[in-house]
Amino acid sequence: MTPSTPGRDRREGRGGSEAPTLPRRSVGLAILGSTGSIGTQTLEVVSHHPDRFHVVALAAGQNVPLLAEQIHRYQPDLVAINGDAEHPDLQHPRVLPGPEGLLAAATHPDADMVVVATSGHAAILPTLRAIQAGKTIALANKETIVCAGEIILPAARASGIAIRPVDSEHSAIWQSLGRSTVEEVSRLILTASGGPFRETPLSNLSNVTVAQALAHPTWAMGGKVTIDSATLMNKGLEVIEAHWLFGVPYDNIDVVIHPESIVHSLVEFADGSQIAQLSLPDMRLPIQYALTYPKHAPGPCHRLSLAEIGILRFSKPDPARFPALALARDAGLAGSTYPTVLSAADEIAVEAFMAGRLPFSGIVPLVSRVLHRHRPEGSLSLESIATADCWAREQAKTEVAS
Repeated sequence: MTPSTPGRDRREGRGGSEAPTLPRRSVGLAILGSTGSIGTQTLEVVSHHPDRFHVVALAAGQNVPLLAEQIHRYQPDLVAINGDAEHPDLQHPRVLPGPEGLLAAATHPDADMVVVATSGHAAILPTLRAIQAGKTIALANKETIVCAGEIILPAARASGIAIRPVDSEHSAIWQSLGRSTVEEVSRLILTASGGPFRETPLSNLSNVTVAQALAHPTWAMGGKVTIDSATLMNKGLEVIEAHWLFGVPYDNIDVVIHPESIVHSLVEFADGSQIAQLSLPDMRLPIQYALTYPKHAPGPCHRLSLAEIGILRFSKPDPARFPALALARDAGLAGSTYPTVLSAADEIAVEAFMAGRLPFSGIVPLVSRVLHRHRPEGSLSLESIATADCWAREQAKTEVAS
């Protein structure tokens, strides 16, 4: 059982040993979110394997100087930018703005694989359109599965399209599962570093500063993800993702605190054995595996030495310290647009904290209040997701202002 099972045979083939060795064709990549953390590291992997990959489309936000550098180096056929396409620094004949550009990049005819590294709910529709266009998906965007897993996963199965997880935790599960079936799985165990406040007295959390919350002990990530790692909201969202990606019930998905961030997640099988994936904290490794699957190719990452690490620690998360875990699990179990509201309200709460308008200890309670006021309307669709997203953001902003 893997996320890529539906499309694996069609795309990878199963030739016997007598099959002739054919020249390897360079894989065309469309990278959505190319100037973000995952996007830039994806391009590092591409640079390490110039014979394996070529970039056909880049989509970015407003970091025009970095995008201009990427255009010069990787020579994409299409460039998409969130906002006005008229930028004198973007020397490219084909620059498309806004949602139109994102969709064009995701469905570029020469793209074999789409790396979805954009943040937020804007990635949902481009991912769906890429699936419908027959593209393999390397997925780093949480909201796509958290909010629309009920739509995205059936669409991928129906089209025989592979979804390859890029998050280190889900990549670890994917690798640990191998070709096992869901019937063989007893538990999925997601690991979490615990962030910078895993030992901070609870009474001190209301005084946490933005700088302290952004000082993640092991990972270098964007601001939103780093704050979510401090509250463990990110791990709650990953529980929802794991449910959809691997078809495992919520009751069979656990979280453990692992400060060293060496074991990236584990699978426990029906016989009680556990298989884990270990490596130094480096997102280029799961990115590369998503690109080169089913091969483990040589790459740019440093090697792990367990003798140098010495000790690996594990503990249960404290529910009083990390209430976001239970809140996210409840939203996932409720289904419908509850995960969308959870995600959208959290985004507003984190923005308010980073702007100094909300204490760190107020992030999860705010999300909880918005979530408990929500009442889904109708069956789940892209339209209902968008409506719930807007509603949750307005409710969260009202909470911040009150």
